[in-house]
Amino acid sequence: MAVGSRLTHVIESQQFSRSTLEELFARSEEIKREPHRFMTRLNGQVMAALFYEPSTRTRLSFEAAMMRLGGWTMGTDNAREFSSTAKGETLEDTIRIVSGYADVIVLRHNEEGAARRAAAVSSVPIINAGDGPGQHPTQALLDLYTIKDELNRIDGIRIAMVGDLANGRTVRSLAYLLSKFKDIKIWFVAPPQVAMRDDLKAHLTEHKVPWVETEDLDAVLPEVDVVYQTRIQKERFTDQEAYQALKGVYRIDNRTLGLMRKYAIVMHPLPRVDEIAPEVDADPRAAYFRQAHNGLHIRMALLDRVLG
Repeated sequence: MAVGSRLTHVIESQQFSRSTLEELFARSEEIKREPHRFMTRLNGQVMAALFYEPSTRTRLSFEAAMMRLGGWTMGTDNAREFSSTAKGETLEDTIRIVSGYADVIVLRHNEEGAARRAAAVSSVPIINAGDGPGQHPTQALLDLYTIKDELNRIDGIRIAMVGDLANGRTVRSLAYLLSKFKDIKIWFVAPPQVAMRDDLKAHLTEHKVPWVETEDLDAVLPEVDVVYQTRIQKERFTDQEAYQALKGVYRIDNRTLGLMRKYAIVMHPLPRVDEIAPEVDADPRAAYFRQAHNGLHIRMALLDRVLG
């Protein structure tokens, strides 16, 4: 889906080459250093944000990114309730209509594969802002950028992905991106009920990225450079008893910080519930708020690449 120096639809992490990632990161740095140079890059262009699931950071950072580039935004926060979907309109028909109004559509949907379905009928670029438990490629872009920014490298990192890995679209997307770098090792730390899915593990094996599955977070913490903590996703469970049994199974607090390397960082795609104690916020290794702020410049760079 990459065409020349431009991107068309942004659907999944697998479509990004390492060189494209490095170019996006370099452009993000340019934007951060000299934002005034980019203030009119997308003058007159319109972004439609179609969000069928709740969002704070992704929706607002995309809107801020588009406006800081000189473009305009429109959209809906709850498209399942406040769009013609409530009347029975299909996603495909909605996209056909909205693509006649906008230059790019940022889509968040509750169904895995929705972004690909949208791209098949859209006349403008589709950017996947999360499709159920599938992928969230723009979150992965800012996550990878954060690792580089915090640790000054990506090659050679050791990372623990912790929590709800079966339903965690952010960890899936990040793992796909990491497979494009050298000497990576991943620990999947999760209860068996929400373990990482086999398709992702098969991809890592195919690309010679070593991975380990374990339930023992304490044993992993001294070994890694990055702890990528996630919440157990209540909205993905049909059995609330099963959710309650897993809720809070892993928690980062002052005790667990004491097991980590002095330079290691804690990341989280947010929102958090109780899986990171508020006391961790004051530790310099807590990178999750810096991580969220990185979303603005990464998404500016991405929109510039898609529309510029």
